Amino acid sequence: MSHMQWQGYLRKDGRKGIRNYITVVYLVECAHHVAREITSRFKEHPVQLIGFAGCYPNAYADRVMNSLCTHPNVGAVLLISLGCESFDRKKLEENIRQSGRPVNSIVIQEAGGTRKAINDGVRWVDWCSGIIGNTMMVPMTVNDLVVGTVCGGSDATSGITANPAVGLAFNKLVANKGIAIFEETGEMIGLEEVMSSRAVNPQLAIELKKSVEKAARYYSAMGHGSFAPGNADGGLTTIEEKSMGAYCKSGDCQISGLIKPGDRPVQPGLYLMDVVPDGEPKFGFPNINDTVEIVEMISSGCHIILFTTGRGSVVGSAISPVIKICANPQTYRRMEEDMDINAGGILTGETTLRDTGEKIFEGILAVASGIPTCSEGLGHQEFMLSYKTFTPLGPGCLPV
Repeated sequence: MSHMQWQGYLRKDGRKGIRNYITVVYLVECAHHVAREITSRFKEHPVQLIGFAGCYPNAYADRVMNSLCTHPNVGAVLLISLGCESFDRKKLEENIRQSGRPVNSIVIQEAGGTRKAINDGVRWVDWCSGIIGNTMMVPMTVNDLVVGTVCGGSDATSGITANPAVGLAFNKLVANKGIAIFEETGEMIGLEEVMSSRAVNPQLAIELKKSVEKAARYYSAMGHGSFAPGNADGGLTTIEEKSMGAYCKSGDCQISGLIKPGDRPVQPGLYLMDVVPDGEPKFGFPNINDTVEIVEMISSGCHIILFTTGRGSVVGSAISPVIKICANPQTYRRMEEDMDINAGGILTGETTLRDTGEKIFEGILAVASGIPTCSEGLGHQEFMLSYKTFTPLGPGCLPV
């Protein structure tokens, strides 16, 4: 790898990936065990497990799953179906095939039960490993990358170390024609005017403001906000304080668009992802856990996720590597094995905000070139896909 160029995996749909996974996908919870058993036979190989637990997927779950199965980091897909769930597996299989990826479906009821389905799956994955091993490698640069950011286990240090450092890394990523995505509209409450002033056009400014106002209404209706007891234990006092810290992750570039899970930006720039469902609350809290947010970012094409934490988090993800950026120096000392970058050094005087932002940017390039993150090395592959409802946005919010 040169400083700004490395080798990536060219997909037949023209996109480029930084990993080359075979993804085993269960399409209902009843098929989870079979899919897990197949994946477990390949622990030392690039084989990962994802899935949808519900028997009745809605448009959101279907769209996200289709996006994940054709993600640039995915080289091939094995679908595991019980046989009587409502997921449109044939359409999903056809979409994957049209993207140029090897794909196969195993229906447990037709295969003859658990053991036979597992054996069929193991044989296919073993065969497919040789196929994707011959994937064409091509040069990649920063302008091929899509990078997302989330925060979890925030404390009073998050907004003054890790989050603004990510903002600086995002500034450099966008300056080099990459795509950067931030989210958590429920943690931007009170900042809607400030954020909307950065929009590239007046229509987008209105929609950015509306997305935060929607989040405030949604949380009010649920009787719950994006502020956990752990945040208070870590020294945060109000949602406004947490919001200011979370907002820092976006840097200070102009905002190019507003997207929803599964939307894929095609132009360089900075994008806000609205993860709060549209309409009346139907499916409970919009952010059940950090993993849901990570999955939604991956569904919009993120090759890498930057995860900032003050209290400490150990989650990684399937499909796209997670770079952990620790805001608190004490947490870093306790959990160093799980953390990639010590932003807490800003507080102790060991480094500066600018240097940490540069280190995060260099970390993005290193991980893109194939260097594993801490969570990858530890085997983390967390995944969760839930129910939500979204209404498409107009073209002024997602530039074509």
